[in-house]
Parts: sequence; C-alpha cells; structure tokens
Amino acid sequence: MSNERETESTPERVVVVGAGLAAVRTAEELRRAGYEGELVLVGDETHLPYDRPPLSKEVLRGDRDDTTLRPSEFFGDNRIELMLGAAARSVDTASRILTLTDGTELGYDELVVATGLRPRRIPGLPDLAGVHVLRSLEDSRALREAIVPGARALVVGAGFIGCEVAASLRAREVEVVLVEPQPTPLASVLGAEVGALVTRLHTAEGVDVRAGVGLSEIRGDERVTSAVLGDGSEIDVDLVVLGIGSIPVTEWLEGSGVEVENGVVCDGTGRTSTPHVWAVGDVASWQVPAGGRRRIEHWTNAGEQASVLAKTIMGVEAGAAAQVPYFWSDQYDIKIQGLGAVTADDTVHVVRDDGRKFLAYYERDGRFVGAVGGGLPALVMKSRAKIAAGAPIDELLTAAV
Repeated sequence: MSNERETESTPERVVVVGAGLAAVRTAEELRRAGYEGELVLVGDETHLPYDRPPLSKEVLRGDRDDTTLRPSEFFGDNRIELMLGAAARSVDTASRILTLTDGTELGYDELVVATGLRPRRIPGLPDLAGVHVLRSLEDSRALREAIVPGARALVVGAGFIGCEVAASLRAREVEVVLVEPQPTPLASVLGAEVGALVTRLHTAEGVDVRAGVGLSEIRGDERVTSAVLGDGSEIDVDLVVLGIGSIPVTEWLEGSGVEVENGVVCDGTGRTSTPHVWAVGDVASWQVPAGGRRRIEHWTNAGEQASVLAKTIMGVEAGAAAQVPYFWSDQYDIKIQGLGAVTADDTVHVVRDDGRKFLAYYERDGRFVGAVGGGLPALVMKSRAKIAAGAPIDELLTAAV
C-alpha cells in the first residue's frame, strides 16, 4: 500500500458509507477542517444517526429511548445530506460510482467506508422466536419488550456486550445464565485474571456464570424453550441473547479492488489500497506505529481516526490517532475503564482489589502498556502518560505497594 498518494485537489463530493458514530464524526471533522463541498452520509437504517453503546444498557433497561447523535437541524445547518434506508451494494472504484441496494447510483470524489460491524450468528440454529442479537436500535427495543420479571435468559458470549446485557437483564429482574467458552468473561480481551474479577462481579449480582462452555443447541417449536450447552446440560429459557462478537461489514466491497482482511486494510491515516477510498471506525484496520495493523472497536477511536482522516483528505498535516486507546463498559454500579492497547497475552498485575472495585496493570516486555480498573476512574486515568511513555513496569509496581 502506497502512503505517498495525496488527494489531487479539494474534492467536490465526499460520500461517507455508514451513518453511525464514525460517519458522523468524519462529516463533522471534514467541515471543521474547512471542507466546503458536497457531503453525503449513506445509511441502511431509517433513523437519524444514533449512538450504540447505550443499547445494551440504558435503552435495554428502559431508562432511555432516544440515542440520536445529532438533531436533524445539525445536518441541515452543516450541509450534510442524509441518504437513509438503503445500504451500499457495490462500488466501481474506477469510475467512482457507489451503487445502493435501492438501485441509486452516487458518484464521489472521495469515498469513506464507515459501515461498522454486524453481529456474528451461530450457524445451524433454528429460527425461533425469543432468540436475539443486539446491534441496532430495533434489536434493543425488541429485546426490551420481551423482558418480563422472572423470565429466564441465556446470554451466549461474555464479551463486553454479553456482560452489559447480563447486567441490564438483572436490573430488570430476569434470571440470567451467562456462558462463555473462554476460561472467564472477557478473557479473550482482558485476560483471565481480570476476567475472574468480572466473574465475581456478576456472580455477586445473581448471574449464573458458566465459563469454559458454549451453546450447542436450542430447542422449541415456534419459540425457544430450552438450550443445550456444550457440557450436555439443558436449561429452560424464555430468551436467548447471542453476544458472540461481530464481523466487519465489507461484503459490498467485493470486486472493488479495496483490500480487506479482518476489516478494510488502511495506512495510518485511513487510506486504503485503492485511490480515493478511505476507511474509519470499527470496520477499519489501521496501521499502527508499533507495527502491523489493528481494528479497534472502541467509541473514542472513531472520533480520533475521523480527525486524522479528515485533515488528510484536506491536505492538512495530521498526527497519528491517539496511541493510548481508551475504552469503558458499564456493568451494574461499576464502570470498567481501560487505557492502552492491552491484550490477553500481556502479564497482568492486580494492584488494587477491595472485593468489588479493582485496578490491574498490564506488562509487555517489562513495560507498562495498559491499565484496567473497575470503579476506580481516577487511578486508571492518571496512568495515561506512563503508558504512553512505556514506563518500566517495576516503577509502577513499586509505587503501587
């Protein structure tokens, strides 16, 4: 992939495919960078662009219904055209024409891919009522409407979404079994040590956490009534929520020449392998200074990448996206926060633990690479500079004693 290509001139029309956070932030940043041309956002849903993190929390609990990112007047005031209700079907990158599923053809000078993710499904499961995924506003509302106190729910997958859904269901007085093939919840992203602390949190709230086991089968006629787990146990259920991860929405790019490998392959500013095509947000796998590429599914990452991408399109020198990623997850009364590009392979040091709140430091090659805390925001956030500097972990551990 060449990093030398610049836009030939200020584009007359920029089309952003997607209408979520990354798309809206890209449009905002383009206007902020001085772009005065046509700006179009294409989205497959009919809603105004909305925020997704609340779907597994406030919306599901019934505490909030509207998560619109910006009011309709914002788009008019900023001359951002919304084309909603039709997804991208294909793109001809030679002629620079995007075709939508309703047959609309839309020319562009620069195309930004911000199509995000879609939930993974388990192949072979029967199509029964009572089985849910959670990605869209409709998904969240449908699950919320199905909740009645005392209902029995199986949540499959204990990543961030699965854990948040389990917490929200417990707040609605639903009996919850949470299953996860990994050794603990969140083990694949935060490691088993922190995963054990998250397990403790859910167990204390009445969740039946079953790690090291997955879902084998669901049973029922028209509606799910039971589920068989990988260990052969069968449980009665009224609801099943699948939270087994998501996959990038890239199939519409087939044949376009845009390189795709676990997302759209980009350089460090959002350029793809094809001229005049860019990618941002959850769908984008950006080059990182440490080497290689990463696709980061964190809320703050969308805005940071959008700023870099917009400036680059406008020919303005842009620094790299933030090198200390930040993420959070609200579960019960605990906000789990993390700084740094932590992995499950890092060495984890739990430096604070009062039985509910906790703080863990992550070590890689003797360096401090990240911090994850539950209910201790000040201690997490103050570690940013040392993470950015790659401070020796011994220095942090000595100070924590």
